[in-house]
Amino acid sequence: MAATAAAPGRAGTLRAPAFCQMKWLPVLLAAAAAVAEQQVPLVLWSSDRDLWVPAADNHEGHITSDMQLSTYLDPALELGPRNVLLFLQDKLSIEDFTAYGGVFGNKQDSTFSNLENALDLAPSSLVLPAVDWYAVSTLTTYLQEKLGASPLHVDLATLRELKLNASLPALLLIRLPYTASSGLMAPREVLTGNDEVIGQVLSMLKSEDVPYTAALTAVRPSRVARDAALVAGGLGRQLLQTTPKQPVSVVIHPPVSYNDTVPRILFWAQNFSVAYRDSWEDLTGRTFDAPSLNMTGSFWNDSVARLSLTYEQLFGATVTFKFTLVNRFYPVSARHWFTMERLEIHSNGSVAYFNVSQITGPSIYSFHCQYVSSLSSQGSILVPDTQPFLWQMTLEDFQIQAFNVTGEQFSYATDCAGFFSPAIWMGLLTSLFMLFIFTYGLHMILSLKTMDRFDDHKGPTITLTQIV
Repeated sequence: MAATAAAPGRAGTLRAPAFCQMKWLPVLLAAAAAVAEQQVPLVLWSSDRDLWVPAADNHEGHITSDMQLSTYLDPALELGPRNVLLFLQDKLSIEDFTAYGGVFGNKQDSTFSNLENALDLAPSSLVLPAVDWYAVSTLTTYLQEKLGASPLHVDLATLRELKLNASLPALLLIRLPYTASSGLMAPREVLTGNDEVIGQVLSMLKSEDVPYTAALTAVRPSRVARDAALVAGGLGRQLLQTTPKQPVSVVIHPPVSYNDTVPRILFWAQNFSVAYRDSWEDLTGRTFDAPSLNMTGSFWNDSVARLSLTYEQLFGATVTFKFTLVNRFYPVSARHWFTMERLEIHSNGSVAYFNVSQITGPSIYSFHCQYVSSLSSQGSILVPDTQPFLWQMTLEDFQIQAFNVTGEQFSYATDCAGFFSPAIWMGLLTSLFMLFIFTYGLHMILSLKTMDRFDDHKGPTITLTQIV
């Protein structure tokens, strides 16, 4: 089901049913089970009427593409309010509404009470249960182009100081985490906190009588859909029924690309985590799946390249990571080589440095390493310049290229692991030792000599003279 719409009390006004009713949930569950894990839900609502019409292709398992999403958003952006709120969670799936939405009669336990109320009171709304990941990843850029306004990352404190104008376009981006990085908070508690943030933001806009259009989505799903037969057959479970194990899949996200006129710097990692005073934070979703990553301060030329990544509200402050790479010509090898000179961490007016001179290679190649980390258990490629050092960092399956970049793909990679790893050396030494034993045994066998004289019973006996 690509979208749902229903008529409110007044004729001619189209809107989606509220979350408190959850009539569309079994269909959404069937859709979630039928699609891959690269789709996320998208919920839209507005203070204006008649912005959306019922979708023509209402069938289970339908995935909304970027082109279809634009057909839903264009009327709302052209005819609706010029103030757009984008609530962006790190992770969200339809199953979250099932588990925490109070859809089985326990509505008083719902963690989405403010969202349900907003959809119930909104003159027009739209629910897209499965939106393609690519469409969501380009949503911020699309809204920025349509509104002609740069996205503004805000929180509750910043929003109170803003004076929104109904005639001037504004794109407000509000990040909502899914789970705490420390794992101390349960998903229900975090989702409840996110719903409280949505409620407070909408209350502030209502008190100022500011018209708006709001959207809630996520950069990636929070869980993998379970067996489709379980959903299609009903929400109940039979006795002794077991859920088949699902293969664990790795989410492949696109690399970070810094462009001026063409792509200049490519950066990728399967996991990007940092720690301050032993408190770890996962930045993977905020870096590679983020629709609008702040790369202010990045630059590139033929000899020096810098990739600057800035994160708001990281460890209670604004933190910037700067990767600086230089490109030099070495006459001995008659080619250019790049080296990452340093990794800088800027926070609260202070700067911390990591020495990363091991990240080097020919300029026509990219650099790859399984672990680029400050932890001794993972190679300690990142070496702090001072001790004690408050920051820790781990980049898993790290790859970067800052020179001779062609398109959005990395060149051939030079790896941090040497060709002769310890395992290869042990295999070679063991093979050489076994070869020596084989050669020595073969030499001993070939050195055996048979007797050249034998006793003949017809002739004289052989007499062996004893030599004293």
